[in-house]
Amino acid sequence: MEVQFTEQIEQLKLGAGATFHGEGILAITKGLLQSGVAYVGGYQGAPVSHLLDVLVQARPLMEELGVHVEACSNEASAAAMLGASLHYPLRGCVTWKSIVGTNVAADALSNLASPGVVGGALIVVGEDYGEGASVIQERTHAYAAKSTLALFDPRPDLGHMARLVGEAFALSEASNMPAMMELRIRACHVRGSFTAADNVAPAASTRHLIDEPARFDYMRLAHPPVTFRHEKLKIEQRLPAAERFIVERGLNERFGPPEPPAPPRGLGLVVQGGVYPALVRALQLLGLADEGGQPRLPVLCLNVTYPLAGTEIAAFCAARHAVLVVEEGSPEYIEKDVVQALRRHGVPTAVQGKGFVPAAGELTVEALVRALVGWLAAEVAAAGPAAERAIAAGREWLQGIDAARAEVARALGGALPARPPTFCIGCPERPVFSALKLAQQQVGPVHVAADIGCHAFATFEPFSSGHSILGYGMSLASRAGVSPMMQRRTVAVMGDGGFWHNGLLTGVQAALFNGDDAVLLVMKNGYTSATGTQDILNTPDDEAKAEAAARGSLHQSLAHKNQTIEATLKGMGVQWLRVVHTYEVDTMRRTLQEALTTPFAGLKVIIAEGECQLERQRRIKPWLASLLRRGERVVRVKYGVDEDVCTGDHACIRLSGCPTLTLKDNPDPLRAHPVATVIDGCVGCGLCGENAHAASLCPSFYRAEIIQNPRWHERLAAWLRGWLTSVLRPA
Repeated sequence: MEVQFTEQIEQLKLGAGATFHGEGILAITKGLLQSGVAYVGGYQGAPVSHLLDVLVQARPLMEELGVHVEACSNEASAAAMLGASLHYPLRGCVTWKSIVGTNVAADALSNLASPGVVGGALIVVGEDYGEGASVIQERTHAYAAKSTLALFDPRPDLGHMARLVGEAFALSEASNMPAMMELRIRACHVRGSFTAADNVAPAASTRHLIDEPARFDYMRLAHPPVTFRHEKLKIEQRLPAAERFIVERGLNERFGPPEPPAPPRGLGLVVQGGVYPALVRALQLLGLADEGGQPRLPVLCLNVTYPLAGTEIAAFCAARHAVLVVEEGSPEYIEKDVVQALRRHGVPTAVQGKGFVPAAGELTVEALVRALVGWLAAEVAAAGPAAERAIAAGREWLQGIDAARAEVARALGGALPARPPTFCIGCPERPVFSALKLAQQQVGPVHVAADIGCHAFATFEPFSSGHSILGYGMSLASRAGVSPMMQRRTVAVMGDGGFWHNGLLTGVQAALFNGDDAVLLVMKNGYTSATGTQDILNTPDDEAKAEAAARGSLHQSLAHKNQTIEATLKGMGVQWLRVVHTYEVDTMRRTLQEALTTPFAGLKVIIAEGECQLERQRRIKPWLASLLRRGERVVRVKYGVDEDVCTGDHACIRLSGCPTLTLKDNPDPLRAHPVATVIDGCVGCGLCGENAHAASLCPSFYRAEIIQNPRWHERLAAWLRGWLTSVLRPA
């Protein structure tokens, strides 16, 4: 059983007049279908994963509309898909996660933006910036400016977001520029509703094929000498066309009181669309916005942040004494563009931005209140009594926040402890790092090149394993400069998702070509788990899952059912290859020691095989439920700790890190140290016992089988054991 999007798919089918309910990213998905998109591709990653996941599962609807959906191997292949819009009037959309995905796609994007597009081309980017982000803190804006791509930053209202999808396609067609739409985490997951429109089947599609290929046109190639002409077209035609479109279609929005009768008068705000809700809340706290969210200061909300329409910016600012540009992150691209536009149009309005707005980090409500209070204090002469009241209200609110923090710190005796993320309970990757920790006790510390994926959680305690993370699937490549300088061999850790995304070419091929003495540890769990357990080349097929259910293989991993990674490595010439089940901790320890000490000097690959626990639970839970409904026997494994045997040294916890293996007070009043315990939530993976065996820890772990619908002889045996225990128990 995989994640099902049945309800979401039904929302995508809604026609004109119906009410759509859902998340922001699904509103974007619905907007694509309403805009006549012909093809959609991408590479999964939060917070935009659902866009592609839902469309992949909505195959009947896509076939009915004639929309082609492609799950791409990485972001570069997704960006290259947009080449369909170079010659043909096809609206295409691709999606990926934030700046890290754009980095991978950069080559294709540059070569797409140079000749420009005929059909509308849209890239939906999950802007993973600020609180809750999981990647490097950079913004998409630089790429839009560098390659001359229109950049949308929609105000997170579902109906507005869906409408701007169509506008982005139309702007792309009007200017021949590809367009990007950045969606922050909160915009993707904000919930709401809007009135849907009918889905539009594209004129050219999988149901209505193009008769003949386009006539050869050298101008459509990103190749000298025409690239020099492309550069001029960007400046002379595309950017002006985009700016006209932005103004004529009113893509940017104005909020607040009516325009003053004559300039200059008062203050104004210029804000990115995605930041607008936080700004409104900050204005409400200062008494500068009403309960309905209508600002009492003029606000220009930029739903398109590149290019900026200079005439629009100048017209808004000319009526103000001063404006504050509310821009998230650095450098201050928008602020500089606003200043440039005003100078070119001869507008003397004072512009402030990063002098008051934080230069780094997410623009939370608190950060914006502090920025507004500082700015209003500097401009109080122009703003008058309303500014003074707002400053007083803001300072009072901030003092309350600071006092509340101080009170919490006093009550706790300090700040709240960090709560880093960790592996899922029963994750098959946790035991591998237990084995790696044990192996290093024998061979000595080694340099570990980490990677992006679930296995990156091993960089946290108790494993603290990983010296660098330089890109998805890049771990083996990242140790190339390190390993020749080290006394001991280095270890590169890579997931099977990263292996197919980038690692096969950038790491394995390079190591084999150069004859590197390297150790690669591949986590083969069968899915791209960190991005939502999407299928990949080595995912067990439906037949293997059905066979496992039929045989009742409750504890058997399905990872071994697909040997694609092994066959690929052997085909490329890997000579030293070992496959070890992840929960065989002692075997994995010995295999790691062998790889780090063997006389063989080439690439050594260890495949750690164990099915993703989330997918395993989705597979077995419905099967167990069906057995219970039929009254059949079901056995569930549970591990525990004998508190009388536990020594309280907690070595088992330091070697595992499982959330269900924790501490409790010692029941013996003569022993001060707390004892280990296994709490509810344990999935019976057995790692605690395996670690105790591999590391020769205390024999305090026990394994119990909980039997539901037991057979008659099992009931009798249980009764006899209970009777004998009661007899032998001291009075």
